[in-house]
Amino acid sequence: MSDGRVVLPEPDEDESGPYCHLGFAKAKPGSEDDVEKLILDLVEPLRAEDGAIEFHVHRDRADRSLFVIYESFRSKAHLERHLAQPHTQEFRRLIQPHVEGPLRQQFLRMCSDLPVGVG
Repeated sequence: MSDGRVVLPEPDEDESGPYCHLGFAKAKPGSEDDVEKLILDLVEPLRAEDGAIEFHVHRDRADRSLFVIYESFRSKAHLERHLAQPHTQEFRRLIQPHVEGPLRQQFLRMCSDLPVGVG
């Protein structure tokens, strides 16, 4: 949305697993290190959030300016609370000058079980 709010799709009625999200950030030329640092600075506070299961940062091997974030939460409500956190809002504000266009997002339904000991 143009005002920066993210509208999350509703989970399926039979869905009981985690609510998963992919985020894509394309760094502007010369901003790749800044984008990587901003995303990595989010790892610790996000992983400490109630309901956070996984948070992983990836960088495309062919296009070093493309970053992919994978995160999963216990529920849609937990992801909504994450998006409202001050550190998440600050991240979105700080990263915007360093990326091409808005952050692209996809919301996923997990079809497999979580690994033993995760979640």
